[in-house]
Amino acid sequence: MEFMNSVLIIGSGAREHAMLKALLRSERPLCLYAYPGNPGMENDGCTIVDAPIENWNDLAAWVEQSEIDLTIVGPEIPLVEGIVDIFKKKRLTIFGPTKKAAQLEGSKSFAKKIMKKYGIPTADFEVFTDRQSAVKYVQAHGAPIVVKASGLAAGKGAFVCETLDEARSALQEIFDKKQFGESGSQAVIEEKMEGEEASVFVLTDGKSYKLLPVSQDHKRVGEGDTGPNTGGMGAYAPCVCVGKAMLTRIEEDIIVPTLDAMRKEGAPYSGLLYVGVMLTREGPKVVEFNCRFGDPEAQAVFPLVSCDWFEIFNTCASNHGKLESIEWSIRPEYCVAVVLASKGYPGNYEKGKVISGIDRAEAKVVNVDVYHSGTNKGKRGEIITSGGRVLTVSAWEESLADAITTAYEAAKKIKFEGKMLRKDIASKGLVRLHSS
Repeated sequence: MEFMNSVLIIGSGAREHAMLKALLRSERPLCLYAYPGNPGMENDGCTIVDAPIENWNDLAAWVEQSEIDLTIVGPEIPLVEGIVDIFKKKRLTIFGPTKKAAQLEGSKSFAKKIMKKYGIPTADFEVFTDRQSAVKYVQAHGAPIVVKASGLAAGKGAFVCETLDEARSALQEIFDKKQFGESGSQAVIEEKMEGEEASVFVLTDGKSYKLLPVSQDHKRVGEGDTGPNTGGMGAYAPCVCVGKAMLTRIEEDIIVPTLDAMRKEGAPYSGLLYVGVMLTREGPKVVEFNCRFGDPEAQAVFPLVSCDWFEIFNTCASNHGKLESIEWSIRPEYCVAVVLASKGYPGNYEKGKVISGIDRAEAKVVNVDVYHSGTNKGKRGEIITSGGRVLTVSAWEESLADAITTAYEAAKKIKFEGKMLRKDIASKGLVRLHSS
């Protein structure tokens, strides 16, 4: 009987489903588990952990007892809460940064102070703990200006304020209405940067690193980047606006100094570092750091990378400095990921709508994936909606135009009441390609 490595994926979104499908594409035989997982992951042969788990210590005990070889953490909350430290105390292999290193995402004020100390390019900023002094600062500096809750806010804690009234209103949401709870105990106010934004994923074992294809997220709910911010309505990769010269500059000015800074701060970074970059006239600047793969960017990036993903994740988690020597290849193609959301998202939305057509969207097509996110199983085993972002449809082709067409054709086959999607994912990239 062939030896099988066992892997636990923590998380329940499309990002985690994309990780699972990437692992399944590797030729290595794997026994896969998910906590809490989703119906799509289960349909793909992943065993959902049904043990009584109350906290990360309980999960670590289950992993130890089940002799899991590798745990991969998808979302940011477990990382910021210190799950990696808990697992490492038990000598369990886990992919992700420590609690101290995860502050790069968990505390915007921490990240900004690191960047200031080590000269990493970012927007000018100040940190505030009360509304009155923050309002004074805003009035002195004028608009446009960006106001952010310092802590985790599921991608919804940043307000791009074009007027002083908007800035004052954002500060009220954070400090008075406590929209983000403890995450809003501090606010970061920074200059508004102009330019295109890109998402750079850096895999690192704490010593060496590898860059994944650069992607571009579409944050706003409406076409033409209108309406409120969301967790992301779609993405594509590779991002047309980051060429080789720009990527080299991002490496030299941002990535290498950041990894060096974390070592010097006694918090060497391993796992996945997500660098949100603004391509300004002065050069690339950091918008934000995240301590995990972005969603939906991961759904546009994973299909383009051919490798033994178990080996990659395991090497990063083991901190041996051997990541550079692992072989992989990047498909010379484009991948477009389109999010299907519930009507009303990112505000109030209804749940429990029956979903049909997922099988039709993926049928006989090797270059289309459907990733589950806000889904559940109904009483008769049918797949139903249970979240704002319900599914992501990803397609990859040799040309960006073909990838867009294939993704939207597949998305059209999936139906549920109130289905909502942006119809312009990757269109900016297409315009840029045609004009270059």
